[in-house]
Amino acid sequence: MMPMTIGEIAEAVNGRIVLGSGRKMPEGAVATSTFSDSRQIKPGSVFVAIKGERVDGHDFVASVGAKGAVAALVDHAVDGAGDIAQIVVSDTIVALGLLAHHNIVRRRQLDSAFSVIGITGSVGKTTTKDLLRSLLASLGETVAPVGSFNNDIGLPLTALKVGEGTRFFVAEMGANHVGEIANLTRIVPPDLAVVLKVGVAHLGEFGSVERIAQAKSEIVQGLVPGGIAVLNADDEHVAAMTKFAPGKVLWFGLDGSAKPDVARMSATDVTVDALDRPSFTMVAPNGSRVSVYLGIGGAHNVMNALAAATVADYFGMPLTDIASGLGEVKHISPHRMAVSTVSLPDADFTLIDDSFNANPDSMRAGLDGLARWEAAENPANNSLDKSQPADNAAAKTSKPYRIAVLGAMLELGGDELKLHRQIGAYAASLGIDEIIAVGNEADKHFDRLAEALAQGAKQEEGNASEGVAESQTRTPVVVQWVHSSVQAERLVAEAARRHENTVVLLKGSHISGLSTLAERWAHAQKQERKEVEPKH
Repeated sequence: MMPMTIGEIAEAVNGRIVLGSGRKMPEGAVATSTFSDSRQIKPGSVFVAIKGERVDGHDFVASVGAKGAVAALVDHAVDGAGDIAQIVVSDTIVALGLLAHHNIVRRRQLDSAFSVIGITGSVGKTTTKDLLRSLLASLGETVAPVGSFNNDIGLPLTALKVGEGTRFFVAEMGANHVGEIANLTRIVPPDLAVVLKVGVAHLGEFGSVERIAQAKSEIVQGLVPGGIAVLNADDEHVAAMTKFAPGKVLWFGLDGSAKPDVARMSATDVTVDALDRPSFTMVAPNGSRVSVYLGIGGAHNVMNALAAATVADYFGMPLTDIASGLGEVKHISPHRMAVSTVSLPDADFTLIDDSFNANPDSMRAGLDGLARWEAAENPANNSLDKSQPADNAAAKTSKPYRIAVLGAMLELGGDELKLHRQIGAYAASLGIDEIIAVGNEADKHFDRLAEALAQGAKQEEGNASEGVAESQTRTPVVVQWVHSSVQAERLVAEAARRHENTVVLLKGSHISGLSTLAERWAHAQKQERKEVEPKH
């Protein structure tokens, strides 16, 4: 945070100063940090009292002064707050945004270079942010949010970490409604705006994919004058946002179906190794080529890597450095395709924890990763180009027992049951050995969505079984519908005891409790992530 006096803060947020019991402004009080969690307060902090569903930050105003806070943003003066200066505003969340905006303005006024990169999209925001933060950190001091701090509280709190020495601020911007990203860009107008994909996440809130596209386009419309738009050339909804760009447009993509003739940061010869980590040839807009071996799993992350590479390339990072930097990122924000080994009584299994959240696009990506997971020595077996046959004679594969533990998806609108059946059918069509649909016995609506997922899987399995000739044999897909993560955990443990080489994918919305299950399993992990280097 740029150093600010209490008076400067009050002016920035249109607030009224109420002095503490000392009845005078603390001498030389300068704020150097801002927090909404009283446990994080340190000397020189501003405490933002936010009234939440379960906790009211105003209840902690009286205690933050003893921890060194110089001021508190409040929507009413709190009695018994001691000597701390209270800055009274009508809405502390709005005031937090105003303070963050002022902090960014102060940083821009310095002579040294400073750039804000905003990222949005229905999927991939946090992973792209993590990749880009790692790349840009080699060029200068970089500030980026922890996890998915991408709303009207998380974004300004992160923006207030920008200080005099910050070179880059990577800002993740999410939305559940039209107008939310526009508000975020008013708080922090980006110099570069990255749009990854327009999918069906939050379809129930927006009403249509077109409305989702409208919401995502707000980040481009919110660019600073002459700002740079970084767009996915393969998504027609994203490609159409070029009409809003106030300056140059940079492109990234694979096959360029929406913009076939534009130069872009692209990937060819994409393959995955036995642990689903992609390798590919990255081709820069000028035709330069370099081999990339991602350190994180998931073929879908190739697009996220291309987006991050496009921004790093714009700031002058050599292509070879970008490639090596992408390979060095092996851990991203929690619950996003995180691979570990879990040890339970009498059973070990590999866990792919992608339980942060779920929508149809990310569900398919996670299931694709699980389906490709195998210990294979023949790279042809892992090629994403299925037109190239594998050399069966040379292939040495060890097929694991794959379990997909899937929670329901929320905010999908009127087609939610159909979309859940489709995901269930998709999982079964991949030949995954066991599908466990996890509902919630306390939430009948959520439980019904999980049931629909199981129904889709069973229907697909039934159709597949009918199509098998009597002379052929196939292993049936086991489909189960449970009503809690505890029940799912029991089934996984039983399967892992029966099958020595078991791989488990966790994927679902927060209410499914799968992220809590992942954290519970974390205590049983061997704390050693499998690090099998891909063959170069």
